Amino acid sequence: MIRQLAELYDVETKALNRAVRRNIKRFPEDFMFQLNEKEAKILRYQFGTLEMGKYSKYLPQVFTEQGVLMLSAVLKSETAIQVSIQIVRIFMKLREMLLTHKELKNKIEKMEQKYDRNFRDVFDVIKRFLKNDTKDNEMKIIGFGEK
Repeated sequence: MIRQLAELYDVETKALNRAVRRNIKRFPEDFMFQLNEKEAKILRYQFGTLEMGKYSKYLPQVFTEQGVLMLSAVLKSETAIQVSIQIVRIFMKLREMLLTHKELKNKIEKMEQKYDRNFRDVFDVIKRFLKNDTKDNEMKIIGFGEK
């Protein structure tokens, strides 16, 4: 909710609302949306007894993960700037990890071509792990015992 996000980014709630209104094109429906009355009521019950004036008479705007990230780009607080920098760094690390994963896959494929069929089953299992296509992360037990 807006008030909690304003606290998180160390800005006043009205400053956050103003930044969102001024940059509304940056917040499509999959980044930010308004709760309906039923959803708002459920949410308020989760917070317990209401204190007079603590909650707005308007239906709350909520942000998805992408919307929270976009807020860090449109707010001018020092905290928002630091969050934005961390997000960029995290994306860079993820990109590096994906490249490493691709390089590992290529190395395994080269090894598979180099060695004979005795290792085919081993390579098939490794490929399944890399693809993460094992059904519900279940593996067949090899040898004795029950699953």
